[in-house]
Amino acid sequence: MGAAVTAISRGETPAPEGLRFVHLGFGADAVDYESAWQEQRRIHAARFADEVPDTCLLLEHQSVYTAGRRTSDDERPLDGTPVVDVDRGGKITWHGPGQLIGYPIQKLPRPVDVVAHVRRLEEALIRACAEFGIEGSRVEGRSGVWVLGDPVEERRALGGLNLDFDPRLADELFDPRLNGPEYAPSNAGQRREDRKLAAIGIRVAKGVTMHGFSLNVNPDNTSFDKIVPCGIRDAGVASLAGELGREITIAEVLPVVEKHLRDVLENAELLPRAV
Repeated sequence: MGAAVTAISRGETPAPEGLRFVHLGFGADAVDYESAWQEQRRIHAARFADEVPDTCLLLEHQSVYTAGRRTSDDERPLDGTPVVDVDRGGKITWHGPGQLIGYPIQKLPRPVDVVAHVRRLEEALIRACAEFGIEGSRVEGRSGVWVLGDPVEERRALGGLNLDFDPRLADELFDPRLNGPEYAPSNAGQRREDRKLAAIGIRVAKGVTMHGFSLNVNPDNTSFDKIVPCGIRDAGVASLAGELGREITIAEVLPVVEKHLRDVLENAELLPRAV
């Protein structure tokens, strides 16, 4: 999965005012992580100086693992695969072909409400998923957009054992990286458990946001099996293609995500929550 995208134009999406979208590269033009990070920093500085409007970078990354500040050693690849340590929140994740990346660089009012910004990104992505017939949800204490699984008592038994004895739920030392496909994050849908469709990890510096979200459109989700995605051991990952049971491309999803990002981010009252 993750075929090259040829129908997406590069460059800016014109807008008379408000949020500006910039397409950095997709498919054969997928962007390496360091280049995109440098571009984020450049636009972040310009937004802080009010030289540019709020800007959302949209792109596809070349395959890469990135680790947020809270990532621990027991969540990283066991085989020595390189990991880029970054200054966002959250833990380790994977980016690569078939995944739509969005980096909204937006000036927020002070005092900054980081949680409210995360909730807005979740809302835009939940609305986008709904247009494709997928019910995205929030999970308390876990950022991002999720497809909820069946109740534990209704899920398929693993290895002949009832899920009441799922070692991930009782053994703090359980390591899904060492336990094969039965517990692999990419097989969460087969296990009918909660699975993350979109991950969110941000940073706010000088009142301006950086980093953002990754939406799994049609990636090879086995790339997540080398790590403990977002540090979560009792759930997995999903994709739009996997949930729909059909091929879907980033070119198909991109305008829908743009529409809902614009609607949510431009129309939100950017006021800090009352203390």
